[in-house]
Amino acid sequence: MATRTRQSQRRRQMLTRERIVETAVELLDASGDGALTVRALTTRLGTGPGAIYWHIGNMDELLDAAADAVIAAALTTPRDETATTQPDGAATTHLDRAAATPQDEIRAVALGLFDAVAEHPWLAAQLALHITRNPWGPVTLRIFESIGRPVSTLGVPQADWFTTTSTLVHYILGATAQTSQSDEPAAQTETGRAEFLAAASKAWRDLDPDEYPFMRAIADQMREHDDREQFLTGINLVLTGITTTHHPPTDP
Repeated sequence: MATRTRQSQRRRQMLTRERIVETAVELLDASGDGALTVRALTTRLGTGPGAIYWHIGNMDELLDAAADAVIAAALTTPRDETATTQPDGAATTHLDRAAATPQDEIRAVALGLFDAVAEHPWLAAQLALHITRNPWGPVTLRIFESIGRPVSTLGVPQADWFTTTSTLVHYILGATAQTSQSDEPAAQTETGRAEFLAAASKAWRDLDPDEYPFMRAIADQMREHDDREQFLTGINLVLTGITTTHHPPTDP
């Protein structure tokens, strides 16, 4: 009995919380929320349920930890590499940190979150839950702090920091959620996406020209658009509105 207890303790010591969270992310990436079960974890990690619960209180806690781990990693890069928009509209993340503007920092954070959700489709729903149900949790705090700090240096009055930052966060999460709908044919492969957009574009072009002149006019633009560039365009529009409304103070 004592031998089994010592063996069990050794297994728990070898199995870390970080390893469990990494495995949870792998399962979520492979098959979504439904794949994250205690049985799947024990099979993948070669351990028993007791060892899992020794490190993780319950599956909701593990799901929260998985989301936090992905967001923490996504927000690490923007702190070292910033994003700006080139004349041709393309985004780059190779700008000298010392020369970065607050707008560059916000773009970098936004693109980091966009890419994280694109890589981990299950994350979009989790972010929405965290923002609305757990505003004091680490995921919400990381996102708001990363966006809010540069917002506070754009000349926005302190009384408007929350509203302005929330506007950016809501756009980022809404846009990323829309482009991460993996159940749609367009999200499965590049070929599937192209076929889906081509079919939608044709449907728009075939609309009644008197009733839908605008939709017909943008049909080809919709077919050819790039999701990431469209996302960054939205960020730039919001930033333009912020900087136009609130002029930063000038040095004497």
